[in-house]
Amino acid sequence: MQPRKQPTVVTQNHVSGPPATTPAEREQQLTALAYNLVEQRLLDGTATSQETTFFLKLGGEREQLEKEKLRRENNLLEARQEQLGKGDRMEELLERAVRAFKGYSGEEIPPDGEEYYA
Repeated sequence: MQPRKQPTVVTQNHVSGPPATTPAEREQQLTALAYNLVEQRLLDGTATSQETTFFLKLGGEREQLEKEKLRRENNLLEARQEQLGKGDRMEELLERAVRAFKGYSGEEIPPDGEEYYA
């Protein structure tokens, strides 16, 4: 039977830097602490199988592909939102063009923002 490994000593068991001012910053600090704790357990040889498996999956090719897929999906959603905004702008330009053509044909054009019904 192998002798148990001596635990390594962590000199810093907290996240350095100023205290968190937002919930998002606090979440980042706690995540960093959790990663540090699991790292310490991995070094000591006391990590659970779940902790070990988590980090093995995290570094795997499949995980990297899933992250890339999520990035691309986010980019696609942003592009769709941008296109919707452009569509609104196009509609406004078309309305202005129609108003201008009506003016060229001699029709009376109501002031902006008012509807004109003949």
